[in-house]
Amino acid sequence: MADPAPEFPTSLVAGADPHRAPYHPAVTIAEFLRLPVARRRPAAARAATLWRAAWRVGKTHAFRLAALYFAVFVLSVLGVLLFVYWMSADFVERQTEATLDAEITGLAEQYAQGGLSALVQIVAARSQGNPGDSMIYLVTTADGRPLAGNIGNWPAGAGLAPGPLSFTIETGAKGQGETHPARGMLIVIPDGYRLLVGRDISDAAAFRERVKMTLIWSGLLALGAGLAGGAVMSRNMLRRVEQVNRTAERVVAGNLSDRVPLRGSGDEFDQLAGNLNGMLEQIERLMTGMREVTDNVAHDLKTPLARLRARLELALIGGADPAAQTGAIRAAIDEADRMLATFNALLSIAEAEAGAGRDRTEPLDLGELARSAAELYQPVAEEQGFVLRFESAPGVTIRGDRNLLSQAIANLIDNALKYGVGVDGGRSEIRLSGRVGEGRAVLEIADRGPGIPERDRAAVFDRFVRLEPSRSTPGNGLGLSLVRAVAHLHGGTVALLDNAPGLTVRLEFPIIS
Repeated sequence: MADPAPEFPTSLVAGADPHRAPYHPAVTIAEFLRLPVARRRPAAARAATLWRAAWRVGKTHAFRLAALYFAVFVLSVLGVLLFVYWMSADFVERQTEATLDAEITGLAEQYAQGGLSALVQIVAARSQGNPGDSMIYLVTTADGRPLAGNIGNWPAGAGLAPGPLSFTIETGAKGQGETHPARGMLIVIPDGYRLLVGRDISDAAAFRERVKMTLIWSGLLALGAGLAGGAVMSRNMLRRVEQVNRTAERVVAGNLSDRVPLRGSGDEFDQLAGNLNGMLEQIERLMTGMREVTDNVAHDLKTPLARLRARLELALIGGADPAAQTGAIRAAIDEADRMLATFNALLSIAEAEAGAGRDRTEPLDLGELARSAAELYQPVAEEQGFVLRFESAPGVTIRGDRNLLSQAIANLIDNALKYGVGVDGGRSEIRLSGRVGEGRAVLEIADRGPGIPERDRAAVFDRFVRLEPSRSTPGNGLGLSLVRAVAHLHGGTVALLDNAPGLTVRLEFPIIS
C-alpha cells in the first residue's frame, strides 16, 4: 500500500497564522456571483425602493399641499419664538437699565446734598450690603486710585469715556473665580473723580440662554409635531384618493357595479365619493339600458324584417298575378312604415332624454293641448265604442315643446284605446282632465280597463316592454318610454295609479303664472 501524501502543517503555509482557526467560507465566490443583486446588496436595494416610494409620494398634490402647510407652520412657529425671545431679552435689558437709572439717581441726590464725602460714604455703605447683590460700585480719583466700592480696581475692558459701559468682572477667590459680564454707567465728577455704577448681568444672560434653549426645544418639538401631522394628513388624503383611483380602475376594467367606499364623516371626500357613486350608478343604468335596448331592438325587429322579406318574395313569385303582387308590395310598405315608426319613436325618446327640445319651449295651455288631442281621437274612440270625455280648469299654463307634449298625450290616449277594454269585453269611458294641484299643472288620463299590476308599473316605462305575452296588439312598447322622457324634459313627473278598475296616468308639470 502506498504511503499517504504528507500533510503540511498550517503554520508552514505562507501567510498563515498558527494561532487562528482555519477559514471556511460560508459562500464560495461562484455561489456569490450566482446570488441575486437584491441579496448581494440588500441595503442598497431597500434604499432604492424607499427612494422610489418617496419620489412617488413627493410628486403627489397631497404631499405638495402638506409641504406648503408645513412651511407656513414653520414660519409661524419661528416668528412666534423669535418674538417671545425678543420680548424676553428686551424685558431683561429694560429691567437692568431701570435699576441702573434708579441707583444713579439716588447717588446723584446724595452727592448734591453732601458732596464727594457723602458720595463716598453711601457707596461704601452700599458696597458692604448684601453679598448676593449684583450691583457694582466704584469711586476713584482722577489717576484711578479706588476710594470706595465693592471691586478692588478698575474693571478690565471698561473705557474711561463717560456713558454706558460693557465690561467683565472677576468673582470668587483669585485663580478660582469666574468671569461675569456686566453693564454700567461711568459718571465723571468735578475735579476728575469718577463714579462707576454697574450691574452683574450673568443671571440675566443665563435667563436669556435658558429662554433661548427652551424656545429652541419647543420649536423643534412643534416642528416635529407639524411634520408628523402633515405626514398623517398626507397619508390619509392619499389613502382616500387611492380608493377613488382603485375604484375607477375596476370600473374601467368592466366592473360597473363597484363603488367608492364612504366613511360616513360627511366631509368633502364623502361628498365627492357620493357624487362619483351617483355618476357610476347613472353610467351603469345607461349601459344596462343600452344593452336591453339593443337586445329588444334585435328581438322586436327580427319578426317584422322576416315578414317584410316574405312579402317581397311573394311579390316576386306572384308576378303573373298583378293584384297579388300589388297586395304583397303594399303589405311590405306597411311593414316598413311600422319599422320606421319604431325607429322614429326611438329617436324621439333619445332627443327628449338629451334635452333637444328645450330651445323650442313656449308658454302653453295644457288644457288646450289635451282638448286638441281629445278632438283628434274622438272619432276613433266612438268607432271603437268608447266614450271620450274631457274636462279642464282654465289657465293651466306651462312652458314646453308643443310637438313633444302633443305626442305624449296622444300616446296615452292611444294606449287607453288599446287596453281600456274591460275584463268582460265591454267598452267604457276614457276621461281626460286638467287642473292645478299644489302649485303644479296636473293632467290625468283614466280608463276602465284591466289596469297594470303595481309590481309592473315601474317596468312598463322601459323601452320595448309589453305586458301582453302574445304581442298581438299593434304597438312597439315605446309609448310610455316617450311619455316619461317628455315629462322629465319639462321638469315634470309621470305616475301610474289605480283607477279601481282601470288605470290612471298622471302627468305633473311646473306651472307658470
